[in-house]
Amino acid sequence: MPEISTKPYMLRAIYEWCTDSGFTPYLAVKVDAATTVPMEYVKKGEIVLNISYGATSSLKMDNEAIQFRARFGGVSREIYVPVHNVLAIYANENGQGMAFEVAAAGAETHSPAASAPDAGPVPSSAQASPGLSAVPSAVPEIAAAALSQNPDDNNEPPKKGGRPTLTRIK
Repeated sequence: MPEISTKPYMLRAIYEWCTDSGFTPYLAVKVDAATTVPMEYVKKGEIVLNISYGATSSLKMDNEAIQFRARFGGVSREIYVPVHNVLAIYANENGQGMAFEVAAAGAETHSPAASAPDAGPVPSSAQASPGLSAVPSAVPEIAAAALSQNPDDNNEPPKKGGRPTLTRIK
C-alpha cells in the first residue's frame, strides 16, 4: 500500500490553527496547468491566496485539492489548487506557518527529520530529498513580490510595521 502524504493533513492543521488564533490564513501556490486561479494575479509562476472564512465561499480542503470561490476585483471566481502545488500556508499577521517543496510532476517525497520544527541538523541523506520544513517565525519571507502590489526588486530589508513575509527554506 502506498504511503499517504502528510501534506494535506498539515495544511488543514495550520489552517485550523490560524482561524482558532484569529489570524488570516494565506496559501502560497505554484501555478501550473492543474491549477485554476486568476492568471492576472500570478507573478513568477506563483500566487498567494487569502483562504480565510471571510474571503472564501464553499472552502473544501481534502487530500487531493483545495477548492473554493473567491472574489478578485469584485468578480467571483472558482479556485482549484492541487495539494501538491501548495508551497506554503501561513498566518498573514505574523508569518508563522509551514512551507513545502513542490517536487517535479507533483511527486512528493518526505523527510521526517525536516518536518519537525526543532529537529536540529538534518543528515545529508535526508537533505537529498525534498520534504516538509517548518517556517521559522523569526525570519518570515515568501514571495514578497506576490504579497505586495509593487515587486520588491531592490532587496531592501522589510520595513517595520509592513506586511509579514515568509521565506522558502530549501
